[in-house]
Parts: sequence; C-alpha cells; structure tokens
Amino acid sequence: MEPQKQALKNMSSSRRSNSIQSLDSDLLCRIFSLVGPFDLARSSSVCKFWHNVINTSNILKVRYCKQQHGSMGHFNLSACPETSLQMHLESFAMEQHKLSLQNGFVSVDQWKGHSVGVKQCRMKMGLILTGVGDKVMRIWSSQSYKCLEEYPVPDRVPLVDFDFDESKIVGLIGTRICIWRRHGGRSIFPSREGTFTSGLCMRYIDPEAVVGCEDGTIRVFDIYSRSCSRIIRTYAGSVMCLALTDQLILSGSSLGSITVSGLSSGEHVASLKSSYSTGGIRSLCFNRRSHLVFAGSSAGYSHCWDLRTMRPLWEKRVSPNVVYSLQHQTIDTSVLVVGGIDGVLRILDQTSGEILRSYVIHGGNSGATSSGNKYGVIERKKAIRISEDTVIDNIPKHWRPPISCLAVGMKKVVTTHNGELIRMWRFNK
Repeated sequence: MEPQKQALKNMSSSRRSNSIQSLDSDLLCRIFSLVGPFDLARSSSVCKFWHNVINTSNILKVRYCKQQHGSMGHFNLSACPETSLQMHLESFAMEQHKLSLQNGFVSVDQWKGHSVGVKQCRMKMGLILTGVGDKVMRIWSSQSYKCLEEYPVPDRVPLVDFDFDESKIVGLIGTRICIWRRHGGRSIFPSREGTFTSGLCMRYIDPEAVVGCEDGTIRVFDIYSRSCSRIIRTYAGSVMCLALTDQLILSGSSLGSITVSGLSSGEHVASLKSSYSTGGIRSLCFNRRSHLVFAGSSAGYSHCWDLRTMRPLWEKRVSPNVVYSLQHQTIDTSVLVVGGIDGVLRILDQTSGEILRSYVIHGGNSGATSSGNKYGVIERKKAIRISEDTVIDNIPKHWRPPISCLAVGMKKVVTTHNGELIRMWRFNK
C-alpha cells in the first residue's frame, strides 16, 4: 500500500505544480499588473490568497492614483484613501455594467428548471432562487446553472412569494409565513384565525417580514417571535407589490397609487400618485443610493419618484401591456431593467426613463451543451436588439414569452416566464 500512497501523493503534487495555485505572489503580481481595473477588482474576491496579493501589493491603489493624477505624474500612494478607492472601483464597475447592457453582445442560456412551471426568481451572492408554480423552490449556481439546493413547499399550500439571504429563505405560503433554513429545518408560523385572508406579495428585511394583502392591509411579522406585530391599513385597494427601506414600507395598489408608511410605527407618511390614470401598480423597487422609487403599472407605464421630496421625476409608457417586473443592480444608479407581458427586455435610463435598448430572444439555437444539469440540456440562444418603433405584434410570440419576473446581477439578468424554463441573459462587451 505504501508505494500506492506515494504514487497518489506524487500525482497530487504534480497537479498542484501545473495549476495556477503553484504560482508565487511575485509572479501573480506581475500577472495582475497587466489586468484591467474591473477584472482586477473581481480577481481580488476569488480567494483569500489573491485578495492578499492584490491588496498588500497596492496594485489597486496604484491604478487608482495613476488615473486620478495621470500616468506620467507624481503621486503619493499613501494619499489615496480607501474610501475614494472603493468609490472609484464601484463607479468603474457600474459604468462597465451600463455599457454592457446598452451596447454589449447578448447571449441567453436557458434550461428546464421546474416540471410544472416557474413564476418568480431572485438573484444574489452568485445564486439564483426560483419558484412559485411548482411544489419546490430551487437554488442554482449563476455560473454553472447546476441545482445546488431544493426546498419543498408544504402540501396543499400555494407558494405566493419569497426572498432569501445567506442563511434562510422566507416565503409566503397560503396565509402564513414559512422559513426554510439553508442548512437546517423548516418552520411554519402558527395558524391564527383571521390573521389575513389572502396575501398577494411579501418582502422581508431582517427581522421583519411584510405581507401585502388583498383587503388593502399590510401585515408586519416578526420572523423570530413568529407573531404579527402590527397591521397597517392603506385604504387604497389590494396591495399588489411591496418595497422596503430601512425605515419605510412602499406598497403598490391595484388602484394605481403607492402608499408610503413607517416600518416601525405603521403611520401613513405619503401617497405617490401618477399625474394621470395608468392602471394598478404591479411592480416596485427602491434604489438606496439615489433614493429613487421605480414602479411598473398594468397599463405598461414605468414611473419614478424621489423619495426625499415625494415628487414624481418621470413617467413613460415603455410597453403596450403590463410591466410585471423592474429591477436594477444593487449599487447602480444608471440603468433599470424592465420586463412584462409583451416579453421584451428593456433597458431604461434611471434618471430620465429613456429606453436605451430593447431585446428579444432569437428563435434559433446557437448551440446546446450538456452541462451536467439533471434538469436538462443548457440551450444557448442569441438575443437581438429591436428599435423603439418596432411593431411588437410583428415579432413571433415564441421569441418573446411573457416575462413574469426578473433579477439583475453584474452584466447579467435572469428571467422567468411562467413556464418550465429559466433564462440567463449575459451581456458582454
């Protein structure tokens, strides 16, 4: 057995010597000095070793200072503050993100994710969570599309809405809240007669889950005590969608207004309204960086308000039909991604509402590869740009299945369409 062990040890050592892990820090520094700032910032998050090499060698700081003072100028490296460096990297990354969504080549990877259908998706931390329509939620890798985790929904109880973080999934099932521990058990809030009759949407910000109800009320639940802490009455029709800030609840009404309420007090703060009737509010998101509120309506309009002044900034009809979902990258203040019943993925300017680009999926395949995904082959398709004056009805419907939900990541967007397929749109320069 000893010769076998030695042989295995030699093989393992040989593999390490031929991999990038075998490179010392000096050689890695020379390699990283040739990499652009965006990829350099991403490389620093690959592993602790690369992070230490890049940051202790000050490569990022040198790049930042050279850009600020000119490549031939003199600069003091210690005068480059970490806050300025971080802001510079974020600004550069968001500019690359915007350019990719607006001008990049777009490929679409699609795979069968659920046996019955899938209506909703969320994306964060390199993971995609999908569900609603099937009796199971699934977490996927946003890179390989492999299913990493499964979470069954209790029998005879419909899953309405959900969200997740690094430790748990919080979902609205029927008329109760359910918590799935990412690496543990499941707990369902106790049934309380008359707590709420019909929940239509849910969002949570630890430690509270907020439910929007058909009767026009908002129910706030403490996810640790598993009790309803307060009931907020909006007096504005059914609550169709929600967005949360650290202090406020934004609720979109079936009657077309947005009610702003205090998260802790439940008191009414303001109502955001359109200048003319545009149907019910079907989707909401809030930008923490710019304090802007974005909404999509059943009449195909997108709206924007400044939450600091409670005043509208713009409203544009971006689609002939319902806008089911709109989102932006977490720290991005430039572009907004919009999708709805007409199946067109639109990129909007956050400050003006101008449509920067519109995309649909091309009907033909550009290739298919078996990725080891047990739910089916990953199909590669192309997305094509369409002009603003294109007659949507002239585009085949199988090129533009209705977008029921979307989530935005760096240079990518994941969409669901009420069917079995999940699609990842990748935007490359």
